[in-house]
Order: sequence, then structure tokens, then C-alpha cells
Amino acid sequence: MEIGQMNEQARNTNKARLLISCGDQPGIVAAVSQFLYGQGANIVESNQHSTDPEAGMFFMRVEFEIDNLHERAEGLKQAFSKIASEFNMDWRLSLASKRKRTAIFVSKEPHCLLELLWEYQNGDLDADISLVISNHETSKGLVESLGIPFYYIPANKDIRQEVEEKQLQLLAEYNIELIILARYMQILTPNFVSKHPHRIINIHHSFLPAFIGAKPYERAYNRGVKLIGATSHYVTNDLDEGPIIEQGVERVSHHHNAEDLKKIGRSIERSVLARAVNWHLQDRVLVHENKTIVFN
Repeated sequence: MEIGQMNEQARNTNKARLLISCGDQPGIVAAVSQFLYGQGANIVESNQHSTDPEAGMFFMRVEFEIDNLHERAEGLKQAFSKIASEFNMDWRLSLASKRKRTAIFVSKEPHCLLELLWEYQNGDLDADISLVISNHETSKGLVESLGIPFYYIPANKDIRQEVEEKQLQLLAEYNIELIILARYMQILTPNFVSKHPHRIINIHHSFLPAFIGAKPYERAYNRGVKLIGATSHYVTNDLDEGPIIEQGVERVSHHHNAEDLKKIGRSIERSVLARAVNWHLQDRVLVHENKTIVFN
């Protein structure tokens, strides 16, 4: 673990995040605040959103600090469950010092992987990158030079089931909590996706919903677009239609050819994916139906 990562964990020792989704009604914020005050907690950040105050959904993220958090975490959960039951909440308590065990899937193009590894080395990616899985050996030396296990598993549509069985076995072995598709150019089966709901983040090299599927830059060039972009989203069984976490765009013109668009697009992809992953790691993303609420 890098020094920056250790320092961040130390700063987060007594910090937790409470994530809440429920039907909107009066008294939720007051109940949560009074509970934390009564437990001796200090709220350092609080965000909330209502889709409709009359009959909508309410979402809340509260970050707080409290002494002896690790010893008290289970007691806090049990005590808060009474309030959660009263308001019929879907909720969870996340310890900021517990780094999410993460797997990165990549194919030939390494630019998104490189961005994530750079932030990881700098201590700016609050994750435990436990392994990298690839259907190409291109990034093997780079990954292993950082002490991260690299697994080369050739993949194509004809052996997809066999490949995913190996992948799922590795994910279970490493107790993986988040999967990042850093330009992994294989379609995942419904069986794979169902085992990790809202825990697979993809980067699509297009500003969705435009140009879903393969070769978006070529199709964007043929269409003569003036803006290109990238979209990071959770993976569902509907190709490139999962809940969107983050997007970015860059202006282009008729002077740019398809290769120019790809070059510009790679830069957008790197930053968009890194932001989306960081927000997930920091428990800033709540999913409702096929949308996200992002408290950034």
C-alpha cells in the first residue's frame, strides 16, 4: 500500500457514511440528525434529494465522524434499524476506512487502466485493486510491476460461458466488491451481471444514448457530429443502457477524421471513468430504477 493510501485510511478511521432511500415524508432529516447527535457523532457532510416532496422518493447521504467507530459500528446499525423501519428505508452504513476490493477488466487498449493505476499510486483512488483480468496480455508487465495479480483469460463469444466461470471464481476468491470494465471489449452474460448488481462500472466510448454498440467514433464521424463524448454507467442486461453515472464531451469539427475522434475520445474516457469510479468508491451514487442520484 502506498504512503498516500495509508494516510487516507488513517484520516478515515472514525468516518462513516449513511446512505438512505425511501418514500419522501416529513421528519426524515430531523430523525437522522437527531439520531447521530444522540450517538455523539459529528456530521461533516449531508446531501439529500427528493423526486417529489408530495409523493416522490427521498435520497440522502450523510458523512459523519464518531469516536471508536469500528467498535461501535454494529451497535449503530442495530440502533438505526428502528428509525429505518419507521420510515421504511432502504439503507446501509459504510465505513470510509474500508477500501472496496476492486477488479479491473481490460482488453487491448490500456488508457483507462493506466489512468486508474496512476490515481491508485497517487492515493487518489480509494480502492484496493485486488486483480486485473484481461483477454489480452498487453498490460501484464505493467500491472505486475505494481504488485497487482494479472490474469490472462482469452475470451470470445464461442467460449463465453467457460470464460465467465473462471472469472466468477476469481472474483469470489478475492472477495471482489466492485468490477471496473476499463475498455473490456466483451459482452457480459445475464448470469454474470446478475451476480454483481450495480457493482459493474463500464466506460462507453460515446455520449450515450447516441451510438450504442460497436465503432461509435466511426459512426460519429460518418454522421458529422460536432460533439463527441464518453459515458460511464452501471452494467445491466440491456447493452449500454444501464444507469448513467458520469458523462463528458469535447467539441470537434469537420477538420477531424475518425482517428482524431478516437484520440480525443480516449482522453475523455479516462477522466469520465475515473470520476465515476471515485464517486462509487466514496458512496456518492444511489440508484433508482434506471437512473442515478450522484451527490458529488
